[in-house]
Amino acid sequence: MAGWFAKKHVDAVTTHLTEPYVNDYLRANIWHVAGRDADLLIDTGMGICPLAPEIATPAGKPLIVVATHIHLDHIGSMHEFEHRAGPAYSAAEFERMGDAATYADFFRDMEAPVSQLPEPGWTAGNYAIKPAPLTRALSEGDSVDLGDRRFTVLHLPGHSPDSIALFDQTDGTLFSGDAIYDDTLIDDLPDSDRAAYRNTMQRLTDLPIRIGHGGHGPSFSRDRMREIASNYQQRTADL
Repeated sequence: MAGWFAKKHVDAVTTHLTEPYVNDYLRANIWHVAGRDADLLIDTGMGICPLAPEIATPAGKPLIVVATHIHLDHIGSMHEFEHRAGPAYSAAEFERMGDAATYADFFRDMEAPVSQLPEPGWTAGNYAIKPAPLTRALSEGDSVDLGDRRFTVLHLPGHSPDSIALFDQTDGTLFSGDAIYDDTLIDDLPDSDRAAYRNTMQRLTDLPIRIGHGGHGPSFSRDRMREIASNYQQRTADL
């Protein structure tokens, strides 16, 4: 449907997209970053409506799509794009997009998955994620190069075992996926690991970011990121 996505420009090269009619729990952030030689798309939402037509990239300019992890709200439209990168940890799962890895069944079973139907007769019971084999598997220390800026891959498990983030060390921009975001952090999924998450929070505390763009919620400063990390560590200290 027209208007399924909301879009706003964050700065001269960064556009934020989201799906306002998706249940709050699964309403993820999608980030489009314009680069000199290539553009970058970080996460692809639920895949309920086509995302590719919403991404304005000059003809002939490559678009590198990176999934921060394999959960349904971040990889639904991966199949729409040619250059698909994602965590090496879960690379094999992108070839099948099964429920055990994506949690697509959670959405099908939700009482109120959307607040507005994307089209007449649509039902969450038919929701399925199309396979999207990765064309590049990303591991800790790899880089994603846009020509005028380079993002380093950080492996930050906890929320999920495959969670990665992209960090531009030159200007301090972090795209953190669900490793950290300014909202309620989810650490009780079958593939979550609280001990690993606590280690990730310690690592993030020391990361010299200028601004963070998470998988959910608003963007955040370094001080706010450190506060979120500290609060999580305190909350889970005795667990």
